[in-house]
Amino acid sequence: MSVAPPFDPARVQQLAIESLQIEADAVAALAQRVDARFADAVRLLLACRGRVVVMGMGKSGHVGRKLAATLASTGTPAMFVHPAEASHGDLGMITEADAVLALSNSGESEELSAILPLIKRMGVPLVALTGRTDSTLGRHAEVALDTSVAKEACPHNLAPTASTTAQLALGDALAVALLDARGFKADDFARSHPGGALGRKLLTHVGDVMRSGADVPQVAPDASLMDLMREISAKGLGMSAVVEGDRAVGIFTDGDLRRLIEGAGSGA
Repeated sequence: MSVAPPFDPARVQQLAIESLQIEADAVAALAQRVDARFADAVRLLLACRGRVVVMGMGKSGHVGRKLAATLASTGTPAMFVHPAEASHGDLGMITEADAVLALSNSGESEELSAILPLIKRMGVPLVALTGRTDSTLGRHAEVALDTSVAKEACPHNLAPTASTTAQLALGDALAVALLDARGFKADDFARSHPGGALGRKLLTHVGDVMRSGADVPQVAPDASLMDLMREISAKGLGMSAVVEGDRAVGIFTDGDLRRLIEGAGSGA
């Protein structure tokens, strides 16, 4: 193993800047290559009656898992199937109603290439995100979208960096175009994100969180101060309504009590 050079903060910062610029340039270049093929890919995935099955090996597989999650949360049913596992039974997860979105920078991943003929034989539509549209994957695809990059951000031009960023960015663009084509709205997004802030904001109704009936702290106008404080303490809301019959005539809070005590103290 080679000996690590002395830590150089200036070099670290420069590498960070260069890496970010390389990846930014890779994404910017994608925008210049968006053409009718992109619309064809969206049309094909939009017509899918089943699920969009996302596939990829290695780092492309990690990107694929994220894209499957993004698609599923934005109105396009999707799942990730590992190409190697597909050769050992998981291919049965794919049905004729599905479509496949396959990711491979080289387009020659052995595990993916091995199952492409089977996918085609099933009549399942295939969209490819690949750095080589003339590759095995590109040739098998109905639509092959070019995710090639000038170079990786890795200083040795080896580790998948800019290429996976390009896959992710173009995959996100597909998801955005699909959600728009489906008429997917914020309310739809909230329904698939009930645990998130947006979901709580859009899905939670007043009736879901309000207290009613005996759970609401309340006392009559002639209640003693001790009775009032017991009611506030028992119901745990820091306040009590003052109710006459079925009509609220006032409210008394912990803050009101504090101010009364402070006022009595200053008057003494």
